[in-house]
Amino acid sequence: MSWIFGYGKNTQQPPDLSQFGLGQPPASGGSGGSPDDPKPPNLTKGEKKAMEAYRFDSSALERAAQAAKELERSKHAKEALELSKLQEVTRQNEYQSKIKEYEAHISQMQVEAKRAEGEEKRKNLQEETRQHQSRAQYQDQLSRKRYEDQLVQQQRMNEENLRRQEESVAKQEAMRKATIEHEMELRSQNEMKRIEAELRAKAKVDRENRDIILEQIRLKAAENRVTVLESIKTAGSVVGSGVHALLTDWDKVLAAAGGMSLLALGVYSAKGATGVTARYIEARLGKPSLVRETSRFSFLETLKHPIESFHKLRTQPSDALSGVVLEPQLEERLRDIAIATKNTKQNKGMYRNILMHGPPGTGKTMFAKKLAKHSGMDYAILTGGDVSPMGREGVTAIHKVFDWAKSSRRGLLLFVDEADAFLRKRSSETISEDLRATLNAFLYRTGEQSNKFMMVLASNTPEQFDWAVNDRLDEMVEFTLPGLEERERLIRLYFDKFVLEPATEGIRRLKVDKFDYSALCTKMAAMTEGMSGREIAKLGVAWQAAAYASEDGVLTEKMVLDRVEDAIIQHKQKVEWQSEQEEAKSGYQSIKGSSMIPIKKPSTPNPVKVAESVTGKTPEVSSNKDSSSTEKYT
Repeated sequence: MSWIFGYGKNTQQPPDLSQFGLGQPPASGGSGGSPDDPKPPNLTKGEKKAMEAYRFDSSALERAAQAAKELERSKHAKEALELSKLQEVTRQNEYQSKIKEYEAHISQMQVEAKRAEGEEKRKNLQEETRQHQSRAQYQDQLSRKRYEDQLVQQQRMNEENLRRQEESVAKQEAMRKATIEHEMELRSQNEMKRIEAELRAKAKVDRENRDIILEQIRLKAAENRVTVLESIKTAGSVVGSGVHALLTDWDKVLAAAGGMSLLALGVYSAKGATGVTARYIEARLGKPSLVRETSRFSFLETLKHPIESFHKLRTQPSDALSGVVLEPQLEERLRDIAIATKNTKQNKGMYRNILMHGPPGTGKTMFAKKLAKHSGMDYAILTGGDVSPMGREGVTAIHKVFDWAKSSRRGLLLFVDEADAFLRKRSSETISEDLRATLNAFLYRTGEQSNKFMMVLASNTPEQFDWAVNDRLDEMVEFTLPGLEERERLIRLYFDKFVLEPATEGIRRLKVDKFDYSALCTKMAAMTEGMSGREIAKLGVAWQAAAYASEDGVLTEKMVLDRVEDAIIQHKQKVEWQSEQEEAKSGYQSIKGSSMIPIKKPSTPNPVKVAESVTGKTPEVSSNKDSSSTEKYT
């Protein structure tokens, strides 16, 4: 209804009553804002508000009266009134909603203020907590430092007391030694004086009784001479009468000759039977002298080493490649050989002879032992260096070895290490007659396949074998130096065996510092290029020795790397020491600062071409009778 009374005319327009048949109220009269009205003077905002509060607009009353008359005359007066009421109610509702929005905004502001206050309290609490922690840490550091200072002071005092005790003990020991030396000197002086006095007294007595002693000596010599002469006469008469009686009676002569003959026959028979029995016992219960190591049960070895023999009986067949790290292709080939050997033993077939060649320390002997245990066979290890010094006894020793091998019930794997020491070429090599006879005996005993024993030869220079020896080999396996992956596996294996396992047991004086073992093993595998498995195994022993040599027994990363660098330097020195002739014979060429690499040879060996490929120079062949094998390098 504000439009009737005239207030708020600047903000709201009067309602549109044309739909009810009513026109707009006239805008005349009073001071209703005619355009011809004079403008008020320039006033301030406060004066204008005061004038607006006390101003009365009569034109609004006139318009209201006019509108009221028109409403009374209009037939839609009631609807217009209802519409005005509805509009007023709507304005009141909008005002109430704005009030509620304002109250909600005020509540939100209060919540935000409380939240900000809580956040500020939380930050203050965190800061106080941090300050308390810093203070506690600082106090803890001070207490630790005081405790360490006390320990250092205590240690110094203990060391000083120990030094004083050692000095006191040293002084007492020196005084005791001086006392003992003085006593010994006095005792020796007294003993010398006593001996001197005794000698003087005895000499004096001897001088006084000289005549009596000489007379006694003469009487004893005369009695002895008479006794000897009577004994000779008695023995001669007895022997003479016995010989006379024997020669005059032929029955006694025949009996004596028969007794002597039977005695000689008994002695020679006993000697022969003893030799045969000894050889039988040696073949069944002992082992030949050439065999260095064997897993075969022996009565004499059992008496010497009962515990080891008991463990050998309890061992079960194991994997042939357990603990052996080789290239994947070589492992696959050796596994096939192990399976074939095991099935051959189970089916009582003929064993195959194998040659394993390659650089030293690549696992040939280890695999031979594993192969025998995997197949359920006994193994025996010989070395070719023991055959050459035997001379004429070499033939007998070879026959004893093969006779002993054939007597095995489980089958025997006969492993000959360094076989090239006595199986050399008979045509080109200069060998003695005894060694040639030994080689012939070996070839005679290995001429046919056997179901009793399996022969495995190992050599670093297989090209020196006699052709007949090569003809008896059924398979040849080359053991090469380990690659990067194999070296890493070997390093991890021996690091666990020699370092980590003893450290975890806690029994030995060995501890390991904290460092990345995996990354260190990978780094060492890249550093040890060209090293063999045996050299890597020696690294494990070197790590143990380094830990035992340290003051606290702790193995650090620096100590491990230092031992590896020392081993690399030693390996390079060994490679440099290897002469060119040894490289040509062994078939492996050394590169300074690198590893040993095999030299690929043609199908028909030519020593001149091999030497030329190794040294880069043309050898001059000497003019002696062994010119095919003797070369002089220019």
